[in-house]
Amino acid sequence: MATPCPVWFLTFTRQLARLADIITALDSAGLALQARRPADAPAGPGILFLDADSCLEEVAEAVAEMRLHPDVNLLAVSIGRLPGPSTWTLLRHGVADVFSWFDVDHPVDIVTSRLRYWHELDATVAELQTRLVGTSACWREALRQVVDMAHSSCQVLITGESGTGKELVAQEIHRLDQRPGKRDCIVVDCTNLIPGLSGSELFGHEKGAFTNAISTRDGAVALAHDGTLFLDELGELPLPLQAEFLRALQEGTYKRVGSNTWRQARFRLVSATNRDLLAEVQKGTFRQDLYYRVSGWTCHLPPLRERREDIQPLAEYFFTQQHGIRQPVDRQVYDFLRLRDYPGNVRELQQLVTRIASKHLGEGPITIGDIPRADWPDFARLGVPTPNADELEAGVTTLLGQGLGLKEIKDQVTEIAKKVAITHEHGNLRLAALRLRCSERILQMHRRDEPDTQLRLA
Repeated sequence: MATPCPVWFLTFTRQLARLADIITALDSAGLALQARRPADAPAGPGILFLDADSCLEEVAEAVAEMRLHPDVNLLAVSIGRLPGPSTWTLLRHGVADVFSWFDVDHPVDIVTSRLRYWHELDATVAELQTRLVGTSACWREALRQVVDMAHSSCQVLITGESGTGKELVAQEIHRLDQRPGKRDCIVVDCTNLIPGLSGSELFGHEKGAFTNAISTRDGAVALAHDGTLFLDELGELPLPLQAEFLRALQEGTYKRVGSNTWRQARFRLVSATNRDLLAEVQKGTFRQDLYYRVSGWTCHLPPLRERREDIQPLAEYFFTQQHGIRQPVDRQVYDFLRLRDYPGNVRELQQLVTRIASKHLGEGPITIGDIPRADWPDFARLGVPTPNADELEAGVTTLLGQGLGLKEIKDQVTEIAKKVAITHEHGNLRLAALRLRCSERILQMHRRDEPDTQLRLA
């Protein structure tokens, strides 16, 4: 079975005869394996061949390098059984799967099926990125989980801070769900459930069940039959309703308010919350049995501060797709957007772009003059305080006393500035380079030469 794209491989084993047999078997199955040369930029799927005698530190360093490229998928194939801790170490550092070639049946089929699935997964993720915009590693990993969850039959719990896109992800899970005859996705915002009437919102009511119940009404559970029920902010679901909803989820049966008749409803549940539901369970405000029922598969959406490289692509999407602005955007505007904090995450960025787009007039480019004054940075807070002249003088005096000349002092300050910028941007070299107004390549060389940044395996 041929895979749809070339496959490269790296070798970390000295069992060359057995490795040759494996490569021959994969070639016979239609895989065009190509040994990766050090100068080659990795792309697409790759296989790492190793054994129990391989240096795991060397393997993990190679994995870390490969994972810098977002479209790389790594499969580790062991020639002989690996110790359990070694397989977990490989998975923790970015390998997608690990197995021992001679300990499984039909290893060729395992490899080809993994590669084919990854090809289809990447195509679906690329299509998702046209709506759920972002290319950062953590966002791509989240989207991969979204696709996996959508293709499963599990109940899904989406966690993340407010404004990270939980409802959009829920809608995409429903859209990608492959159930035949799938019906609608019904959305219930648990923060809007009114005490006393919340049972009606979920389960419906009979005519005359309570004051103003002038007609029979279906609730969200009935409307979601053969479709998807999305409960937004599940942590806000009132405790008395949790037991009733658990029965509907477990048994597929429910009663309308004011009725003694059990009715049936089959639906897939997707929930979202910005709360720590396990902490709520410990406090007694959320049922433990319901928690384990709704969290069949949990996906955490990263906050925008952990995917700052996605700020510009998101802003470009909002400018063009939502506001129809085709004029260029000045670099200083993107610099402002990238360096700003977003407690409200993507939703806050979207609202800021809306304000800028609304203020922009005419056909010229969008410039910093289009940023509303209320959104200007607090220059007093953002400005880096100038060190005391005495402190600077004392530092320079110390360096001079150590025999350093002007060039050496300048080099030391430059290296410190690089380290501080990288730390401030949580290791994101692209953003650190923007802050320092230098090339990303300079920081890559700094990181490579820094001894304490080398990867070490637990």
